[in-house]
This record gives sequence, structure tokens and C-alpha cells, in this order.
Amino acid sequence: MSKQITITAKYFSQYRHKLGFSKQADTKDFFGAKDITPAIDLNYIKLLNDRLYGIIDKINDIVAKEIKIDNLAAFKKEHIDRSLEIIKANNILPALNNQGRRPEQVYYSWMRGFVLSNYFLKALGLIFEVDTSSIDLIGDDDLKTAETFKRTPKADLEIKLNEKEKIRIEMQSGFTGINDIKQHKVLEAKRVFRDLGFHTLAIHFDLYNGQVAFVKLDEIGEDSVNWITRQQMEGQTVFNIEQNYFIWKITEKPMKYKEINFG
Repeated sequence: MSKQITITAKYFSQYRHKLGFSKQADTKDFFGAKDITPAIDLNYIKLLNDRLYGIIDKINDIVAKEIKIDNLAAFKKEHIDRSLEIIKANNILPALNNQGRRPEQVYYSWMRGFVLSNYFLKALGLIFEVDTSSIDLIGDDDLKTAETFKRTPKADLEIKLNEKEKIRIEMQSGFTGINDIKQHKVLEAKRVFRDLGFHTLAIHFDLYNGQVAFVKLDEIGEDSVNWITRQQMEGQTVFNIEQNYFIWKITEKPMKYKEINFG
């Protein structure tokens, strides 16, 4: 019969200490190689920024003249080049590892949405008949913290329609022809309407097909048939934007908000 051995927590601690670790977390990081930070491929980042330039160039070539950016070089410098410099200066890139993706890919996905949101601000001014300088940024988009690049439910913009009425805008872009709104954004919109009385409007740019949808998030019913589980998004529940929500071709001048029939 083998001798019975009692293995205690004290032994565990002594064992890890012999390995050279005084903290449990350090031991886990060592075995999981989580203490090794991969080098950021700045050449890859440059190529991704070049692609952002290309996207803006192509979009600007085909949109209606009323929403074209006149000085593309200045726009790229401000929203792409300067943004990257701020991110690099604050050592944000190594921390961008959402869902195990490469930091460069997280950077590109976020920057693509950020740049396009800024590009279409001129269109928002026409839609809501306001000066773009009066559009308040209320999102979490602070380029100096990695938290910015994590998904948050807050809407991006706030527009004052008149002395009493405000509306929050959730701008998002699609690039594959699959057009969804994440459930947490709808829940946040309902909370805002309940607590503050503001509507939240999602403006979804389907750049794969060149069309734009307008959806009042706080009016989406819990029993809507458009709620689906999207397996490509790790089984998340999303609101699928039907074709009837798409009412603006981006090659044409945008309509005014007051002229939109939401049904």
C-alpha cells in the first residue's frame, strides 16, 4: 500500500516560490506566456492607415457634392495621422487585444469607424439642419486610454434639434452587407429615453451597398421579429436592420430629418 501524502496549500506556495514566483498571478502569466508582449508591427499599421486613406478617397469620389470633404489631406492628417500619434504616445497599441485579436486589427476596426463617423459629420449637419460645430460628442472616444477601444453602449453624438428637444445619434458602419445593431445599444437607448426623455437614432452606413438606414433604437420592440442570434458574432443577440429602414443612397444628397417617415 502506498504511503498517504497530504498536500497542503503551504506546499503549493513553496513550490511556486522555488520556481521563482512570489505571486500566483505571475505563475499563471509565465505558463500562459501572458507576460510576453508581442511587438507591434508598425509597418502593418502604416499599411492599415493607407487603407483608411483609400476608403476615404473612394467614398469621397462618389458621394453627393453637398457632403464631400473639400480638403482631404487636412482631414486625413487630423483624423488618421494625428490620432495614431496620440495612440502611440500613450502606448495604447500593445493593450488592444479585444477577443484575442491582434492589436493592429483592433486598431484598424476602431479607427475605421472613428474616421468614417467624422467623415459623415457634414452629412449630419445637412440632415439635422445644424452647424457641425454644434454637434456634441458624448461618446467615450478618448484616444489616450485603451478603454476607448472596448465596446461601450453609449451613443456617439448628441444634437440639439430646438430649445427643448435633443436627440442622441449612434453612428455605425457595415462593410459586408450584414447590418445589425447590438442589443446593448438598444437597451441603453431605452434607458436614456426612460431617464432623460431623449430619443436615440441609429444611423447605419452600409458601405458595402452604398445605403444608409435610420432606426429609432428606443422604439424597437422586445418582441420584434428582427431580433436574431448572430453566430458570426459569438452568438450575440442583435437587431437585424431590414431593407425598409434604408432610405438614403450615399451617392445622393441626404434628406432632412424632419422629412423622414418613421412609420
